[in-house]
Amino acid sequence: MESRAKLLGHPIHQMLIVFPLGLLGAAVVFDLVYFATDSPAFAIVSYWMIIGGLVGGAIAAPFGIIDWLAIPEGTRAKRVGRLHGGGNVLVLLLFLASAWMRADFPEQPGALAYVCSFVGAGIALCTAWLGGELVDRLGIGVSERADVNAPSSLRHDQPRAA
Repeated sequence: MESRAKLLGHPIHQMLIVFPLGLLGAAVVFDLVYFATDSPAFAIVSYWMIIGGLVGGAIAAPFGIIDWLAIPEGTRAKRVGRLHGGGNVLVLLLFLASAWMRADFPEQPGALAYVCSFVGAGIALCTAWLGGELVDRLGIGVSERADVNAPSSLRHDQPRAA
């Protein structure tokens, strides 16, 4: 099934998710650089990357919801989409908590702010894989011939749908 929300023939959600994924991932990298250098500038950059990632996530999410609502009920694609979307809500909430804890002193975040960011990034890796499963394996958003019940790409005993 093709995306319900397109711009110039391409799915909007898939165009937009690169921004929150990139920004939130980069925030974690800048936190690691901060640990290595103890330079407050890297912690401040991380804080603003998180803010940008949260804005990007808030913009991308409605387009994902539009596409998810069009998936037929009772299908594997609907279940994977629910996990993908719900997991991404959790990711955004964790990064939002991290940003909130950093707001007063972004140059010196507390340990819990880092925990929220790092756990959020770990979950984001899983939800990104689920998004790839939706698009690459199930054809959601990109193919009129989507196989909404294709087996998981982790199952090697089943042939991949064409």
